[in-house]
Amino acid sequence: LRDGAFIAYALDLMGEHAAARKFYYWANNRLQEQTAKIDLLANKISANQELSDQDFLPTRYTLEGAVNEDDWPNFQLDGYGAWLWGLAEHLRLTGEQRLRDEFAASIRATVKYLTLCWRFPNYDCWEEFRDKIHTSTLACLFGGISASADLLECRDWLTLAGEIKEFVHKNLIKDGHLVKFLGAESVDASLLWVSLPFNLLRPDDPVMRATVKKIEADLLHQGVHRYAEDTYYGGGEWILLTAWLGWYYTLSSRDREAEKLLYWVETQPDVVGDLPEQVSAHLNDPSFYPHWLKRWGPVAKPLLWSHAMYLVLLNEVEKKAN
Repeated sequence: LRDGAFIAYALDLMGEHAAARKFYYWANNRLQEQTAKIDLLANKISANQELSDQDFLPTRYTLEGAVNEDDWPNFQLDGYGAWLWGLAEHLRLTGEQRLRDEFAASIRATVKYLTLCWRFPNYDCWEEFRDKIHTSTLACLFGGISASADLLECRDWLTLAGEIKEFVHKNLIKDGHLVKFLGAESVDASLLWVSLPFNLLRPDDPVMRATVKKIEADLLHQGVHRYAEDTYYGGGEWILLTAWLGWYYTLSSRDREAEKLLYWVETQPDVVGDLPEQVSAHLNDPSFYPHWLKRWGPVAKPLLWSHAMYLVLLNEVEKKAN
């Protein structure tokens, strides 16, 4: 859902509204199929029954819509917030307000689910750290719930979004900057999401500025690493995060720096134009690269999320140029 929401957003920016609409219909159908499970979860929580990851909604679905039964980490909330935000953006960019009423039941079901679960530790956007409460995940939920509150004019949801924002302010800021998760001291490049697109903090908020400064100091080489301790494929520079930092720069009057990152991204495709998940020229720990290569083969390529974020950055840079 998360990758799909940003891919659909990029499609909308490029005028491919019909393709983006198909994703939102697909997601709407998945949520309609999960409403009974949400009700069961609510009953178990109300009865103080023990919960397992199988009680929560799945993170991954097949293209045909079936729940993906592989052993990939399952309990992950960020995608459900992202699809709510993405749907609101689709309606804003296309004017297709009829979808608001058509999808209202799924929107309400998703917000109900997030209301039940947002305080629970769950996997982050990288499918890691199941036992933590993650700042970027809460940003996704804040953005999605806030957008849905505006769509369906539900004031109670704005209160919920405010509670999430207050939790971030009280618990996820250390030494003036945001941290990766509750109890951490370090940053993760996904903290950029707190500002854009989810607007929990403005780009010029002092905490956001300090967070970006910390990301630049700890994670920016030519491209952007996920986090300093990352050893997945050695911990390379991620295309999508590099584009995200460039996106932030476009909103912070740092146009030349945005263009520099755009140029770096544009030098990374292979001969057929495919962008990878990450680039391995500068690794956090090269000793881990052979382990992952043996386990799963080469770095994922093409990664559609990488292509999507390139298009988002390109769109922003071109808007500023014009």
